[in-house]
Amino acid sequence: MRIKDVRVHVLEAELDQPFSWSLGWARTRTALLVEIETADGLIGWGESYGPARPNAAVVEAMKPLLIGADALAGEALWEQLYAAFRDHGQKGLPVQALSGIDLALWDLRGKHFGAPAHRLIGGPVRSEVQAYATGLYRREAGDPRAYLAEEAAGYAAKGFAAMKLKVGFGVAEDALIVRAVREAIGPDVALMIDANHGYDATRAIRLGRMIADLDIGWFEEPVPPEDLAGYAEVRAQQPIPVAGGECEFTRFGFRELLGRRAVDVVQPDTCAAGGLSECLKIAAMANAHGIRYVPHVWGTGVALAAALQLLAV
Repeated sequence: MRIKDVRVHVLEAELDQPFSWSLGWARTRTALLVEIETADGLIGWGESYGPARPNAAVVEAMKPLLIGADALAGEALWEQLYAAFRDHGQKGLPVQALSGIDLALWDLRGKHFGAPAHRLIGGPVRSEVQAYATGLYRREAGDPRAYLAEEAAGYAAKGFAAMKLKVGFGVAEDALIVRAVREAIGPDVALMIDANHGYDATRAIRLGRMIADLDIGWFEEPVPPEDLAGYAEVRAQQPIPVAGGECEFTRFGFRELLGRRAVDVVQPDTCAAGGLSECLKIAAMANAHGIRYVPHVWGTGVALAAALQLLAV
């Protein structure tokens, strides 16, 4: 089954209501879909997480290595593409682009053999996965304690048993808002927080201690991804489990994160860390280290479907 063509699709839309996290504002949503067509007419879809237009340019640069290749030789193609770009991109855009290609190849594999990817891998281990609501961003107007508490209560009323709140806006303010959200949803709904690496270790530790009584499921990206020592310090000096990894790439990057036990929950993005092929390896490494694995997902239904195939096994 030979590859005939590779196409990229940049999706972009203005937001009716901009939102912010600790390091910036979002006024548009973008995504990059990767479409691979074989000579016999099958089409596979993948997605690359990250800046859509730069990722699209890298996929286009990889395209000549894919045309005419065997679409079923996913492992060989992954190694070939990674090696071709290794000198200039062991992390970031090249791996994000490769992730979208890898997922499209898995989609083709499933269509060729008439089975979902998780069946081809050997699953399922589970047939259901609990969803949590991701929202609770800052808005341009209003009192965040009021509108975030109201939004959180709305998610709980819709049946979500867990949700994640953005923090990183100042320790004292964060502590007040986390407390307000916890009061709004009650003690039985799981609540996680995500700083998007907006703190240093000192401030993250202080926040973790201030909200230790609120039963927080995890403290995501408390410090910048390069600061593994800071991750370990936060994990050791405050009681909330620490999560991270959406800004890490490939088994090589996760080797150190896992080996140093810098996190309690590791969060590779299937559309960024190397695709399904690589994330299966990372998941096996996490299992060997006794560290929980929760895929990061931010994108279209393609990204969600890819993460579900991984979660199934």
